[in-house]
Amino acid sequence: MRPLIKYLPLICATMAVVSCNDKKQEKPAELEESQQAVANTEGAAKTITFTQDQYKLSDIQTGAIESRNLSSVIKMTGAVDAEPGSVATVSAPLGGYVKTAGLLPGQQVRQGQQLATLENSEFITMQQEYLEGIGRLEYLEQEFRRQKVLRDEDINAAKTFQQVSSELKIIKAKISGLEQQMALVGISSSALKKSGNISRTASLYAPISGFIKASNVNRGKYVAPTDVLFEIVGTNDLHLALNAFEKDMANIRPGQTVKFSLANESRYDRTAKVYLVGQATDNGKVIPVHCHLDKQSGLLPGMYVKALLETGKEEKTAVPTDAIVQLEGADYIIIQTGMEKGAYAFKLVQVSKGVEQAGYTAIELPSSITPSQVKVVTKNAYTILSAIKNAEEEE
Repeated sequence: MRPLIKYLPLICATMAVVSCNDKKQEKPAELEESQQAVANTEGAAKTITFTQDQYKLSDIQTGAIESRNLSSVIKMTGAVDAEPGSVATVSAPLGGYVKTAGLLPGQQVRQGQQLATLENSEFITMQQEYLEGIGRLEYLEQEFRRQKVLRDEDINAAKTFQQVSSELKIIKAKISGLEQQMALVGISSSALKKSGNISRTASLYAPISGFIKASNVNRGKYVAPTDVLFEIVGTNDLHLALNAFEKDMANIRPGQTVKFSLANESRYDRTAKVYLVGQATDNGKVIPVHCHLDKQSGLLPGMYVKALLETGKEEKTAVPTDAIVQLEGADYIIIQTGMEKGAYAFKLVQVSKGVEQAGYTAIELPSSITPSQVKVVTKNAYTILSAIKNAEEEE
């Protein structure tokens, strides 16, 4: 027994090493099995089944994934604006007190229509000087003719004739200046010359036809020459004033077609053409883009618009925009995988979004999906998504 006892420690050590090797071989197998289970769980498709009643109650509709010619587009925002020649600001060049009430914003006016009446003591002085000048002019014209005849006969002195000639020129210049001043404030010099009646009031007239945008007057108010009394905007010549980012400038050229809609519209069914692209950016790093409207009906200056500029068409795989749902920051479509015993099965499929136009959005599908062989949910897709999320929470 002694030889056996002698080698007992060596035998025990050998058995321990063999036992450890067996455990090391078993552990990777268990770990691999566990990791595979996790992978299957994470890679499992998010699916849900609806009964026929649930399907009808949810009003779900399906359709095919289509191939559509979608244009690469540049998105812009802006407003309907009037041409510079269709905008006018009315002020009182000499100031004064307002004698008549103002006009209501939106009220239509025609060119030459009286807008307001002002009172100012300067108007009296101006007319008085004008009538005095007319009287003086008549005397000097007669005196000039008499002195000219005398001078031709060498009866009077040359100095006398030159003095009368100079005074005549001075009075003519003064009268001409007063006529321009009166025209500036709305006083008719011809009517004043004919009637001889001096008035303490003067009228302001509309320089263009259009609509009152702003009215800043009321009866009895004193207005200075720098005050804006009325703003008039014409609606016969409108355009789009759009803003584009500087990165898109290379793709915008005059003559391109722009589709746009108003803020409360969803369809881009109005059109315009680019006629001017700005050559400098403002503080917001945007470029002004001006477009001529194809039709101006239903548009008013100041209306906010959204616009799409087409830069080229390309055939793309597309679905209705309402068919795309978002989950945890990613984009998905929901496809119907089958129908069995009155039940409808659906599955989430992650996609990459592309160009969006006219209610359709281009998408990139996984390689495992054949577009012609699947049905995509086109209406109430979020109802199915909510059901999937609720089912996950219950698990």
